[in-house]
Amino acid sequence: MINTFTFGRVAAVAALCASMATAAGAQIQRGETAGVGDPVYTMFVAFANQAQAGGVNIQVNAGQTLTQSMLRAGRGEIEFYSGVPSLVNLMAGNRAMYEPISDAPEAAANLRAILGFQAGAYHPVTLAGSGIEGWADIAGKTVFTGPPAGSASATSESLIRNVTGLEPGSDYTAVRLSWGEGYAALADGRIDMMVRPAEIGSANIEQFGLSGEFRILSIPADALETPAMQELVGGAGRGVAQFDGSIYPGQLTEGTITALAFSQFIGTHAGVDEDLVYQVTRAFWENLDEVQATAFFLQAVTPETAFTSVNVPLHPGAIRYYEEAGFTIPDALRPTN
Repeated sequence: MINTFTFGRVAAVAALCASMATAAGAQIQRGETAGVGDPVYTMFVAFANQAQAGGVNIQVNAGQTLTQSMLRAGRGEIEFYSGVPSLVNLMAGNRAMYEPISDAPEAAANLRAILGFQAGAYHPVTLAGSGIEGWADIAGKTVFTGPPAGSASATSESLIRNVTGLEPGSDYTAVRLSWGEGYAALADGRIDMMVRPAEIGSANIEQFGLSGEFRILSIPADALETPAMQELVGGAGRGVAQFDGSIYPGQLTEGTITALAFSQFIGTHAGVDEDLVYQVTRAFWENLDEVQATAFFLQAVTPETAFTSVNVPLHPGAIRYYEEAGFTIPDALRPTN
């Protein structure tokens, strides 16, 4: 005979556990990405929207410096982040901005990936009348190269150096501001040029043609073949993009523009629950048509590009979905422990 008191207690405990599980599933997950208007932001928000449709609530904290977001993710302080492939080895090797951070290698080892994508290209933009019509004209000018603490400024300065041999500080003035301040400074004529990573066809770049004319400098073919430039375009998360300059009204460079392309990834860390990552990965790919409708550049996100520039191991929850869905997972992206 069943003891009704005991049965009642068991039922109550089961109900409590179910309630706790539901509450855990509804727990807000922390996510960090770049600022509004950035292609990385657009992709991350599309990812978070699909995660919510799959029952996972990601609170998006935008306008973050991704060098710090990746560090916070590796420490387990946030659950999801926009990842920069070129920063992974710097973290792991205690180099550049991570040199004084003793736990950076440990944090890097804790990073996990969910999916990668091509985000856009570096746009060297100058307004008509600035005196810059070619790369050599940068000498003696003032150029916004990126935010103070990010990796974009170093990349922009490397791009200029590899094409022209010009050094920031001695041959031209490199200005580091927030992205919003950089746009405003160019529009107001306080700087002569801006190097901005953005999606191809960016509305933020297009705005300079609404009230006047502007120019995007194209990487010359001979500069592209140099060892230094090949090292830059061949680095983690880098590549070469080409697009028709006429996609931007008011843009003065005719024909095909060759630019430094960049890719990024959406990541998490090893301590995040496997089922949760499985849910968000499945929700993203099962609603890919909605993702692609979010922005033109996201139409390039397909199952075939799922692991573009990903250089940290995939999370087991993501692997579980990819195996079920029949994706071909590179062996290098499977965790070793």
